[in-house]
Amino acid sequence: MTAATRNDAYTPSQVSAVTDLPLPAVHKAIEYKLIRPKRVREGHIVQRLLSRSQAVYLRMEATGLRALPLALRRQVARAVEGDPGINSMSLSEGSSILIQCGRARKEVDTGLRRLAEAARMVESVPEVLRGAPVYKGTRIPVHAIADMLSQGATVEEILEGYPALRRDKVDLAPMYAKAFPLRGRPATRPWAKRKPRRVSERQLASR
Repeated sequence: MTAATRNDAYTPSQVSAVTDLPLPAVHKAIEYKLIRPKRVREGHIVQRLLSRSQAVYLRMEATGLRALPLALRRQVARAVEGDPGINSMSLSEGSSILIQCGRARKEVDTGLRRLAEAARMVESVPEVLRGAPVYKGTRIPVHAIADMLSQGATVEEILEGYPALRRDKVDLAPMYAKAFPLRGRPATRPWAKRKPRRVSERQLASR
């Protein structure tokens, strides 16, 4: 699957990015059969895809549902998948527990819109950096910007070094990198440990 997602079908990495649930926890939910992904074959690769309703359930896992016993979590997962419009449900285990679903649904919808926006801002061209995902119309790798942010660079520093970018595009880089991780990443990346060119030039000029 490329940066474009299928209708109501998302990879575990994409759902992790949208729900803020760590990817290992997404895989655990599949392993425990809390959710059952659809399996799609593409050539020799079998891919597991999750639905929007399953993403809503996993968002609830990210916001505290994991504290409940496994049997109750399965009950919630079935209810959310069975009724995509459900806003709340009651569980009973000794005492009554009210589970709110509406907020998780809104948060997932917001996350999916941001994911689609992130996918639209990127292109992959074989002639540019050997096909690495770059911002459209540039040679700036999206994963490089996400790396810089994770290493402590501020948005302002990145914009100063890469004036072709906008703040909203920089802000979306971590989501894109999490949703679409590089496969078979080489040991040495061309942008690794490289600071924005313009910032470096100013530092040298000030000496």
